[in-house]
Amino acid sequence: MKRLSSPLLLCTAVLILANPLSAQDQHFDVLIKGGHVLDGTGNPWKLADVGIRGDRIVAVGKLDGATADRTIDAAGKTVVPGFIDIHSHAAGPIYGPRGLRGPDARSVWPIAEQKAALQEMKFGTNTILLVGHGTVRRAVMGDDYRRPATADEMEQMRALVRQGMEEGAYGISAGLEYVPGRWSTTDEIVALVEEIVPSGGVYISHERSEGADPMWYWPSQHRARPPSLLDAVIETIEIGERTGATVVASHIKAKGANYWGASQAAIRLINEARDRGVAIYADQYPHKTTGSDGGTVLIPGWIFTVDGLGGERGQRRDYAQVLSGALANDSLATLVRMDITHEIARRGGADKVVVMEYPDTTYVGRSLAQLAAANGVSHVDMAIELQLEGFANRRGGARVRGFSLSEYDIEPYAAQPWTATATDGWISLPEDGPTHTRVYGTYPRKIRHYALDRGLVSVGDAVRSSTSLPAQILGLEDRGMVKEGYIADIVVLDLNELQDNSTFFEPHQYPSGVDFVFINGTLVVDDGELTWALPGVIITPNKGPNVEATGDMQ
Repeated sequence: MKRLSSPLLLCTAVLILANPLSAQDQHFDVLIKGGHVLDGTGNPWKLADVGIRGDRIVAVGKLDGATADRTIDAAGKTVVPGFIDIHSHAAGPIYGPRGLRGPDARSVWPIAEQKAALQEMKFGTNTILLVGHGTVRRAVMGDDYRRPATADEMEQMRALVRQGMEEGAYGISAGLEYVPGRWSTTDEIVALVEEIVPSGGVYISHERSEGADPMWYWPSQHRARPPSLLDAVIETIEIGERTGATVVASHIKAKGANYWGASQAAIRLINEARDRGVAIYADQYPHKTTGSDGGTVLIPGWIFTVDGLGGERGQRRDYAQVLSGALANDSLATLVRMDITHEIARRGGADKVVVMEYPDTTYVGRSLAQLAAANGVSHVDMAIELQLEGFANRRGGARVRGFSLSEYDIEPYAAQPWTATATDGWISLPEDGPTHTRVYGTYPRKIRHYALDRGLVSVGDAVRSSTSLPAQILGLEDRGMVKEGYIADIVVLDLNELQDNSTFFEPHQYPSGVDFVFINGTLVVDDGELTWALPGVIITPNKGPNVEATGDMQ
């Protein structure tokens, strides 16, 4: 046998023998010139041009001599794939008071109706539909859902899931901390998830708990051992292991000051499961406060259902009167104070609970701890005072936001290669009033704060968590990368200017540094300005390019 002349050839997988073909005389609809291209894989940037025809990327490389109907000078800018949000409530306002959407187990039913409604209108972003577990559970069980489903009911639910998948859904979402999902069993979820596996569907779950206990739990009223975040992660792993489905622990966190740091145990559980072959992922919004913290109420809700306190259903409630009545009863007062103490910790501790709106405007922007110290009372008594002296028609007496999450957990989750960035956001306009900053600035914050400022991840990895990773989770074969043949969902960023400008006192602020955004090859942000083009499509599984056009594909 003839010996090879060089041992280098034994370990060389690819030899570059020639330069790529010249791009001379090529013409494109759009040519993005000279940008730092981060292709979405996590690889370092490369200096390249991007050529677009129609809704596709047709060339990436050195395209000297090429011409285009529109040329964008991206010198000094960063070119990335369009961001893919796998947990969005943006469809909710489309249905008005129905407010139905795919995440957290709620969806329009049937899926065909939702699809048809969307196809009658134009919209900006691409859309994927999910079957809501809560929706099918209510359809089968009606109002009798505060119990496990019977075998017959599970079969009926399975049939509805099959129907939803046949009508174009991409998977199933659950809201196991919410009504009616909180009464379901793991076996019920497994039975339904089995129905999405043949078509490669994904299971995305708001799990049963996001901290030491669920949001519905009051220690004075419920059993001593409610499910915790770790119980919930174990259940999601079990669902993935038993079904073989891709499963997602949605907006993963560790909620409550007494539970901070628990992310390390959750990460270990997920890594061990992935090592066994379980296709489990997570998604995360990189903020210290949750959606429910935007309406933090420290006074337990159960007191407003106690007979004789003035809080009976159907009557106009005087919240201060009800609380005063409860505090006048020694046994009730003990339980109320126990629950307020628990809720303060669950919302991040007294120094992380901030007053956003109150009749005495000097309270606004100050924490519960600061107000308690200034008034010479305990944290619990300060929470009580807010109700007794505050807005009479508002439970809690004030609009309060709790910052119940910590960088102890946000950063470790954000650094995991299986954590996708998602907004858990919705459409919010200035006239709608207060909203969460994640509605406006999730993706800029992930890149600016955690990559550029903190150095927790590279910019390339921050981009990957928002693009090719969610595409991988969903099984999208032609999105999530700046690559020839892929759909032209592209963003051009100025990293020197990139900044999330939304704050909780002034949330309706667009981020800076987002210069151009293409959806399906159409500009929706042009040199920092909205074009109001509506090129969105419904993406459905197993259909080749996976799109059914519904918008203006200019």
